[in-house]
Amino acid sequence: MVFMGVPAAVADDAASSSDYIVSTRSFPKVNTAKTDFFAEATSTDVEDDSNWGGLGSMDVPQTKSQAEKDAEKKAQEEEQARKDAEATAAAEAAARLEREQAEAASRSQEREPIQQETAPAPQAAAAAPEVPASKNGASIAAYAQKFIGAPYVSGGTTPAGWDCSGFVQYVFAQFGINLPRTSGAQAGVGVAVPSLAQAQPGDILANGMHAAIYIGNGMVINALNPAQGTQITDTSVFYGGYSIRRVL
Repeated sequence: MVFMGVPAAVADDAASSSDYIVSTRSFPKVNTAKTDFFAEATSTDVEDDSNWGGLGSMDVPQTKSQAEKDAEKKAQEEEQARKDAEATAAAEAAARLEREQAEAASRSQEREPIQQETAPAPQAAAAAPEVPASKNGASIAAYAQKFIGAPYVSGGTTPAGWDCSGFVQYVFAQFGINLPRTSGAQAGVGVAVPSLAQAQPGDILANGMHAAIYIGNGMVINALNPAQGTQITDTSVFYGGYSIRRVL
């Protein structure tokens, strides 16, 4: 409340100088709250048991950049490609093994009939045919031809398997004639025959590398090699010259 004294207007000169007009003005009381910002900024009371959470307990969704997604996708594709390649390689190896086994089985089946066919030959040859009673060159040539197909075995001397000189030695032995073991030595036995035109069945044709028994008409019977065994051929089987020997 403010009281102000204001001089009153002079109504006339007769008015007393001690008279005043009193004017009053009333202002409502205002209660204004004052805020101490400094105190609030520096003094905050927090209850001791308050729980505001922590960073570890925050469930924040994790997001990946496009580059990370692309790199992850590429890694997955490379891993899948590697697995596919390993599966393909394993399948090819299995198929290759199966083919090899099938081929081996096929080769074994192909060899079995040959073995079954050729196995009896040595047995048949081993059971030597009966020696003719007559002992002459023609009988020797005829007897020798009974061994066509007998197997060739290097160093062998029996129908189960022989080489060229072993065959000649064996045939003549059945007629009681003992010949040397080697073809070179056989080329010097008996009596020499001047030419093939004068040769007779049962004569021996030999040199240092081969020996055979003459059967007539320019043909001989001889043990050739493991592939051909004992066969009838012409004299072209001899390389170079040869000797013709007659022992009967």
